[in-house]
Amino acid sequence: MRSKFGNKKVEFNGYKFDSLAEAKHYWWTLKPRLDDGEITHLEMQTSFQIEIKGKKICKYKADFQYFDCKVIGPDGQHGALVVEDVKGVRTAIYRLKKKLVEAQFVGTKIIEVPASKYRSVKYALPSVSTAALKKAN
Repeated sequence: MRSKFGNKKVEFNGYKFDSLAEAKHYWWTLKPRLDDGEITHLEMQTSFQIEIKGKKICKYKADFQYFDCKVIGPDGQHGALVVEDVKGVRTAIYRLKKKLVEAQFVGTKIIEVPASKYRSVKYALPSVSTAALKKAN
């Protein structure tokens, strides 16, 4: 089943991705960096709970989160936690949630990766089926 923005869910390399662009970002950008030791602790589909004065406001689900050994952190330390989101459409709700996460989790910066970066044929995935996945209920 396609989403309202036309994304197909993809299963690749043992992981489930919300879009083909997300799977390609993992394969062509994050996995090589992980294999080379530039990044560690790669997590996918991590959630951030947004609360104000103890009241739950919303939840934000990031595509990727990892520790980048080469980045200088917010306090000048070597290495920092990085959050990435592959985006085709920047909706108003997404922009608001991004601001809320960055405000509540001090030092967190969400990096947006344009999905259009992975439209080129040179970013094809090796033997992947783009069949839509069934929702796990």
